[in-house]
Formats: sequence, structure tokens, C-alpha cells
Amino acid sequence: MNTVLSRANSLFAFSLSVMAALTFGCFITTAFKDRSVPVDIHVSKVMIKNVDDFTGPRERSDLGFVTFDIYANLQPIFDWNVKELFLYLTAEYSTKSNALNQVVLWDRIILRGDNTKLNLKDVKSKYFFFDDGNGLRANKNITLTLSWNVVPNAGILPLVMGSGHKSLAFPESYETAKSY
Repeated sequence: MNTVLSRANSLFAFSLSVMAALTFGCFITTAFKDRSVPVDIHVSKVMIKNVDDFTGPRERSDLGFVTFDIYANLQPIFDWNVKELFLYLTAEYSTKSNALNQVVLWDRIILRGDNTKLNLKDVKSKYFFFDDGNGLRANKNITLTLSWNVVPNAGILPLVMGSGHKSLAFPESYETAKSY
């Protein structure tokens, strides 16, 4: 009446349905959890240089250098449905030519089981802080924000901003020294 293959197909389909229900249960237990924690950002050094921009014809652009400290306890974010966190520090500012500029300065991946307390001192930006013109010099409203993506075992990838940010101003004159 029922062949071995039809019984195996029924068992496989039922197993997949149970696994889907369990995965959805895993997702729904942590879907509405607040994943924001307080973040403390301090800026210890800000420099700006006017360098050749190799993307345009003989133009010069602003290159910013930022040294910063980050303090945050990310332990409350981790639960049984969090596989890893992708942290990144962004700088947001506006210029005459662009209403909103966002630049990623630094990032880090924290896996489950790693040290979740960030206590970073005198960290230099990992990526270049270029402006597509001269909008960094004397800019008084640059905001540093630490954000993260939560990578779960099951469910959506929420983007979370830390509850602390730091506003800073760039100097009005360019540095002429060769080192940073």
C-alpha cells in the first residue's frame, strides 16, 4: 500500500515542518529584545591634511585623522540566539555640497565567547577619513557613533545604534607634518 519511498518522504516532510517551527520559535523568543547598550566615546586627537585626490583631475581633498577611545559592555546583547556582532564606528557630518556624509572609520567582529567588554584606548581610524572636497576643515559638527549588526542563529539582522555618541570639531588649519 505505502512504499518505503513514500513513507520516507512523509517522514522527511514532517521533520522539515518541525525544524521550521523550532527555528521560528528560536527567532520569536528574542525578536523584540532591546539590543542597545550605553557607549562612551572619547576623542583624544583630531588632525586634518589636504592631500592629492587621485580620483579627480589635479584636485585636493581633506583627509581627517581621528584617535579615539571606546568603552562599552556588550554582554547584555549576547543571548542564546546571537552568533556574533559586527561593530562599526561612523562619522556623520554635513557640507555645502552634501547634506549628509557618512564614513566608516573603524570596525570589529565579536564572536560569541570573545571578550564582550570594549575598553579600547588611543585607537586610530582603520579606514581613511576622506571628504570629497574641502568639507572637513573647520567643520564643527562631526558626530561619531558606534553601531552594530546582530548576527543571530535564526531571524532577522537588526541594525542597532549605541546610546552614546560624540560630537567633535575639526581644526581650521591643515597639518603639515608627515606623520600621524
